[in-house]
Amino acid sequence: MEGLYQTQRIKDLKDKMLSEPRYASIEQALIITKTYQENEDDPKIIQRAKSLKAALEKMEIRVEPEELIVGNRTAGVRYGVVFPESGSTWVDKEFETLPTRPQDRFNVHQEDIETFRKVIKPYWEGKSLEDVLNQRYGKEINKIAKVVKINQKDHAQGHICPDCVKWLKMGPQGLLDQAEEKLKICKEEQKDFYESVKIVMEGAKHFMVRYHDLIMDMAENESDETRKQTMIKVAKNCKNISERPVQTFHEAVQSTWFLFVILQMESNASSFSPGRLDRHLEAYYEKDIKEGTLDKQQALEIIECLWLKFNEIVYMRNSHGAKYFAGFPIGFNIAIGGQDENGNDTYNDLSFLFLEAQKHLGLPQPNLSVRLHEGTSDELLKEAVRVVAKGSGMPQFFNDKAVIPSIQELGIEEKDARDYAIVGCVELTTQGNNLGWSDSAMFNLNKALEVALTGGICLLTGEKIAPDYGNLETYETFEELEAAFKKQIDYFMDKMLLACEEVEKAHIDLLPSPFLSASIENCMENGMDVTAGGAKYNLSGIQMIQVANLADSLVAIKQLVYDEKKCTQKEMLDALKNNFEGYEILRAMCVNKVPKYGNDIDEVDKQGTKWADYFKNRLRTFKNYRKGPYHTGMYTVSAHVPMGENVGATPDGRYAKEPLADGGMSPVYGRDIKGPTAVLKSVSKLDKTLTTNGGLLNMKFLPEFFKTETGIDKFANFLRTFVDLEIPHIQFNVVRKEDLLAAKKNPEQYRGLTVRVAGYTAYFTELADELQNEIIARTSYGDI
Repeated sequence: MEGLYQTQRIKDLKDKMLSEPRYASIEQALIITKTYQENEDDPKIIQRAKSLKAALEKMEIRVEPEELIVGNRTAGVRYGVVFPESGSTWVDKEFETLPTRPQDRFNVHQEDIETFRKVIKPYWEGKSLEDVLNQRYGKEINKIAKVVKINQKDHAQGHICPDCVKWLKMGPQGLLDQAEEKLKICKEEQKDFYESVKIVMEGAKHFMVRYHDLIMDMAENESDETRKQTMIKVAKNCKNISERPVQTFHEAVQSTWFLFVILQMESNASSFSPGRLDRHLEAYYEKDIKEGTLDKQQALEIIECLWLKFNEIVYMRNSHGAKYFAGFPIGFNIAIGGQDENGNDTYNDLSFLFLEAQKHLGLPQPNLSVRLHEGTSDELLKEAVRVVAKGSGMPQFFNDKAVIPSIQELGIEEKDARDYAIVGCVELTTQGNNLGWSDSAMFNLNKALEVALTGGICLLTGEKIAPDYGNLETYETFEELEAAFKKQIDYFMDKMLLACEEVEKAHIDLLPSPFLSASIENCMENGMDVTAGGAKYNLSGIQMIQVANLADSLVAIKQLVYDEKKCTQKEMLDALKNNFEGYEILRAMCVNKVPKYGNDIDEVDKQGTKWADYFKNRLRTFKNYRKGPYHTGMYTVSAHVPMGENVGATPDGRYAKEPLADGGMSPVYGRDIKGPTAVLKSVSKLDKTLTTNGGLLNMKFLPEFFKTETGIDKFANFLRTFVDLEIPHIQFNVVRKEDLLAAKKNPEQYRGLTVRVAGYTAYFTELADELQNEIIARTSYGDI
């Protein structure tokens, strides 16, 4: 890849994107509302299809004259979309505060607020997913909210990897033809499904042609002949792929982007991911290179245009959700490298071009991932390390040796397991055949321990929020405490699963997704929507939060209270109730005299594995509403901050409301004092089957470490150790504390600074104050 450079076109487009203000948009909401009003007697799936088609045909579109890849869900860049089918009540409550809230702000137009309240809100009151779920099961969800966060309550389901290969081979016309053929022979109960697919594919074709027409109009007024011819080529790409399968690399990239724009317009959700895009696009790239119609520099420019488009879409959450998913983690995850279907190492020119694009741009999206295994080439591994050294927080790394056998235990066929991809942050998926529902809920193990210690009482409010199975003063042995903790987990798990079922039912009733279903294996064959279980695989993932604090706390109680009797049961409980005020010496012992997770100490590491195993094994005994398995993940997005705000003082010495450990498998910041290799060894004791829904290990290194080839080599060997230890995931921030502090003080000077938050990268200056502080406090390593 020698001699490749970033063109002026890319620099100009990046500057335009970063400088454009971010607004909330009601344009699609108005179109959806009008469509529903005109088609009230239609089945829900037909209403959904017609409203998407109307949006595709009527939404304002915009193209920059420099663009090689076009399309967006709004005319404005990074606009937040009001989506009434899934949630409008929260918008009504929060519209005025969107520009000033602590996290993920949006500008607003006053006239939009007035139109929303006059036209949109009255129609959707009581009808949206948010409202229906609140009516059906809101009280029960709220009762467990201190321990369990139930997700997907006010937006359609994302976290899915569509069949990009099928889309490229068929396009909207091919899928439209397929739906028409199925309609001729299908059962009566399947007709609405196939009719809905026809409707949305007609809309998709029209959407693409609209871009052709707009660009051709723009080209007529273009005086620069070179730019004019480029614009005409981009326009023709749009028209071509509306009519037939793609034939060139440029068409394939454009078609891929249209797929994801339309998925976003249908569902307004996060984490639709392209998967192994270096493999999907390889044949088109190789053909054009061979024919001499494309070179590497041209391909890189097209890829970088796509990378910029990935950054133009954000997801607008309510203020509560924004704290858990801070920094717009839209989750366009692209995986490169890894094994092929025969277990051989696979990578190509595009793998390196994708890394080059990340090196040049350093933007939060796409969420670039590298699959590693024992046979990964030094060439790919070291180039990936060089990109990590640039400090954008990408790429992150996944371990085939850990992932492939663990997901096979879920019933995934070997060929699909070897072809795994990643959605969103770190969630594992098969490609094009799986509704993994990977973000079903987050379970706060530390709050469950809190109520086990207090007899069901919340330390922060004094409310009784859980059954009374005893408290720390009544447990004569550590084993009695463990038994009560187990009962609290069981109690909240059972409640959580009932809530997850209600969420799934509501999605089936209100948010069928025909466009998505057309790109998921088995749905078209069976005439069944993906939300109703039409996919080949139907999983649900639950996140365990947060094992590091839990392990540290349990070891502190066992050692200080029961084994060494450094304090009484009452003293420890009183210390927690008083947030260690007046118990400073006891807190010092909790922090300094008790071993901590992340230092390769079996005693504490095994406490983490014991309870993670218990949670996973019990969860695996249940099936979700689509008859698929529940499984576990260990990642937090940014939930470790708000979930920490919800937990009182903990026996590990943490003060009330402080953040929990970041990541999911990471140690508590500042407590991993024996270096990065000890961290790897601690994490390796967590069985790889605990993270079939995704696991996350965060580490932070100083930039100086990567200044020499020796440093690059050492880091590459560190990653090979990561593979050998069968840890599923690892990612890195490469940044100085001083730079983060400067960015916090002068955000305008650091607007392009990106950091790894959890399983995603975000602009540091767009994060709320408490999350910035937590990232600054994480342990930094200068050597291995």
